[in-house]
Amino acid sequence: MKRLRIEHETGFRYAGAVTASYNEARMLPGVTDSQFVLSSGLDIHPAAAVNAYVDYFGTRVTSFDVLSPHEELRIVSRSLVEVRPRPVRHPDITWDRLAADADRSIDTVELRGQTDRTRPHAEVAEIARVIADRHDNPSEAAQEIAAAIGEAVEYMPGVTGVQSTAAEAWEARKGVCQDITHIALGALRSVGVPARYVSGYLHPRPDADIGEPVTGESHAWIEWWAGGWQGWDPTNGVEIGDRHVSVGHGRDYNDVPPLRGVYAGPFKSELYVTVTITREA
Repeated sequence: MKRLRIEHETGFRYAGAVTASYNEARMLPGVTDSQFVLSSGLDIHPAAAVNAYVDYFGTRVTSFDVLSPHEELRIVSRSLVEVRPRPVRHPDITWDRLAADADRSIDTVELRGQTDRTRPHAEVAEIARVIADRHDNPSEAAQEIAAAIGEAVEYMPGVTGVQSTAAEAWEARKGVCQDITHIALGALRSVGVPARYVSGYLHPRPDADIGEPVTGESHAWIEWWAGGWQGWDPTNGVEIGDRHVSVGHGRDYNDVPPLRGVYAGPFKSELYVTVTITREA
């Protein structure tokens, strides 16, 4: 188990004065069966009216309006979280049982169909089908599918954009964690395995000393459901460990962006993001 302190700063610099902005932030970790939040909070500049709630998928949301003129919006999330590994454990389940259980489960009803972001390329669907046909256990098939997608796509920033789809990223065979996660989700859903997009943070250095601040990153991975939720990081080809901190989940990235909003003011704006993670125990 690790204790991680996370500071995530993001915001916009505008080309001129913005008269008003309306925003939602999904930057605060939640309590799960593998992590416990010791403290968390959000600082917003300029000062704003804030409303906190939990959304449909169970993600903590901070909604806020800035109604005074401003040329920069800055949000800083600070959290202290204890995290333990979540090794994959395959339950004894068949494809027929999975289909029957998924039909009855409220937790999976939104996570079986494709979205515009996850709809798979024909080659991805074929890879998933070939692997699924080799397995009697859908959970074992899901892990192999996710691993195969991660191995087939090279992590390379700058090739895709925030709005890129799984099919577009597959054509390039390159992308970031968001793209690789979307491709894996589409592959799993194409063979009937409910799967969800998980947004969070990853401490990039397993050997970091206690007390050493490290430049971290926002990250994304998958969880599939086959008699229970199992997680896999297809970008790094690993199980979800004590360096992964979950913030929220949904059907795809559109359900869990760290910051989303609209504003009245100059068209041009610049987004900035920094994440610092410190291991404390």
